[in-house]
Amino acid sequence: MKKLLFLALAASACAVGHAATYNFDPLHTHVIFEIDHILSTNRGRFDKKDGVVQFDPQAKTGSVSLTVDTSSVNTGVAPFNRTLQGKDFFNVEQFPTAKFVADSFVFNGDKVAEINGTLTMIGKTNPVKLKAVRFNCMFNGMLKREVCGGDFEAMINRSAWGMEWGLPRFADSVKLLLQVEAIKQE
Repeated sequence: MKKLLFLALAASACAVGHAATYNFDPLHTHVIFEIDHILSTNRGRFDKKDGVVQFDPQAKTGSVSLTVDTSSVNTGVAPFNRTLQGKDFFNVEQFPTAKFVADSFVFNGDKVAEINGTLTMIGKTNPVKLKAVRFNCMFNGMLKREVCGGDFEAMINRSAWGMEWGLPRFADSVKLLLQVEAIKQE
């Protein structure tokens, strides 16, 4: 009888699950920004980024740590990249990285709906809410592991981090777009 009770408890403990660690896949993770440029939209991305997610879908909890190398900003126009790397914008000499940290996941049913955290950039930290446009987890047959990912977006005001050059002529509001795929670690 005790053995049967022990097996039942062990089986139920396995069914509950626990938080797993997922490392960002750099080939399938992109940090992109868009900002109004009077007649059109300027777009750019950061080519170097790294991150990790702790995720427990059954407990509906998680945490994220994403670090971006701000010197890797890439708009496709080298002079504009240098301007963005300078003191009026990312000031990469003094602040070579930006970091998003979150430990508040909001769910809609079984799906992640948003992630609430903080973005530290240029020595200032402000709250940022990432809205999940889509999110899912699946077993990847090639990797033989679970992969979770999705598309997330947020609107921020660059002036909140001290990027005030060109205001009000040029837009303050910046759209952040994150495409993330993260691989479960064993």
